Amino acid sequence: MVGIKSYGAYIPRYRMNHNTIFAAVGFLGTFPPPGENAVANHDEDALSTAVAAGVDCLHNESREAVSGLYLATTSAPYAVRQNSTLAATALDLQPGIRTADFTGSAKSGTGALLSAFDSVKGDMSSNTLVCASDCRLSKPGSPQEYLYGDGAAALLVGSDDVIATFEGSYSVSYDFPDRWRASGERFEHAWEDRFIRDSGYGQQIAEAITGLLAKYKLNINDFARIVYPGLYAREHGAIARRLGIDPEQLQDTLLSTVGDTGSASPLLMLVGALEDAKPGDRILIASFGNGSDALFFRVTERIESITGRRGVKKNMSSKKELASYEKYLAFRNLAPMDLGMRGEISIRTPMSALYRERKEVLALCGSKCTECGTPQYPYQRVCVNPDCGAMDRMEDYRFSDRRGVVFTYTGDNLAASVDPPSIYGLVDFEGGGRYWFDFADCDLDSVKVGMPVEMTFRRRYVDESSGVHGYSWKAMPMRD
Repeated sequence: MVGIKSYGAYIPRYRMNHNTIFAAVGFLGTFPPPGENAVANHDEDALSTAVAAGVDCLHNESREAVSGLYLATTSAPYAVRQNSTLAATALDLQPGIRTADFTGSAKSGTGALLSAFDSVKGDMSSNTLVCASDCRLSKPGSPQEYLYGDGAAALLVGSDDVIATFEGSYSVSYDFPDRWRASGERFEHAWEDRFIRDSGYGQQIAEAITGLLAKYKLNINDFARIVYPGLYAREHGAIARRLGIDPEQLQDTLLSTVGDTGSASPLLMLVGALEDAKPGDRILIASFGNGSDALFFRVTERIESITGRRGVKKNMSSKKELASYEKYLAFRNLAPMDLGMRGEISIRTPMSALYRERKEVLALCGSKCTECGTPQYPYQRVCVNPDCGAMDRMEDYRFSDRRGVVFTYTGDNLAASVDPPSIYGLVDFEGGGRYWFDFADCDLDSVKVGMPVEMTFRRRYVDESSGVHGYSWKAMPMRD
């Protein structure tokens, strides 16, 4: 029986209170709902958050066994260059896998998940990783600025040792023009909320759920948890009342604590439901975007074996307020900032060199001596252990999932950064290995020698002249 084998999630550390937005742009007449949004750091985007969720999902899982990766997002950094393949490289998956990008609708997350189930059921793939993420831009002062949040979820789909079996689905598709963005545009357009709420959100989710119940002869009370996005708090409750859903069955929408995460929203809520699920529970999940996909699952005994995931709960408990709206604009590149002379230096990525060194740069793979067991980054032909010195006795060694401690660090106020000072230093990895990294998600006052750190995949720069988004790994304080 096919189903979900593992889950993971990522929510950025920064949260911005809606009152902070209102204090800056409230003069435009928009009034904030209560709550806060998760906000990606200046070096994060939909790709980096997807990789972070994938790392969480693959904890204690064999990456060599993953045979496919599907990435769903409406805010992909690349229109031409497959984002899912870049994510697969960063996760150090084998090259002999199937990759695909799913985009164009907030329903793409469940679309990717259904395609993964089809692939596994058809014996085209044994284990497919589905990552859904979004970091959408919104115009300052727009209603979307209060609504949208950043986040990602990942699910590993397979046919053995599943924690939740996939029992069935029902989909409806409509060319519903609620939100759209043409090629080359930065911001989404939206039609009026009443139309979206009454003619789309309120009807299409209910239609998909009703269709699933009828197709499989189920009752709404058969489900322990019911998941669907909460774009409108009142209408979310109205849908539940029309369908006869008990409020205790509803999964938290995260709307007031994270925001609407687009493609990731239903899968992120599903991860939250799986964190609290018990064997035998049935879970129903529905998406919204040009229609709706409704799926349902039955939780197995193996749910109790899942440990070590950061999931939704740990990500939610690890946060810091972003109290400056101006800094938020700088992070999103919505307001031009003078970064000084060093910020004017052009960055040009040699694509041929990046391809040759993709495992070192994107997957953070070094070498480990098979003679003495000494790991080293970057990859070396000669063992750095002075008591060994073996030559060409190396095997690949992945540092991205290794933890370490700060050996030394520097705060640099002269480096070009929208969030100065730039912090970087040497990290000693557990098990051996030392290298220099930029630091992320930390303040200079909080960094200490000996501080535990973990690796995080981040966007290093955007070269607008060539359209290149450069990525690498950074060190950040442990979020546990």
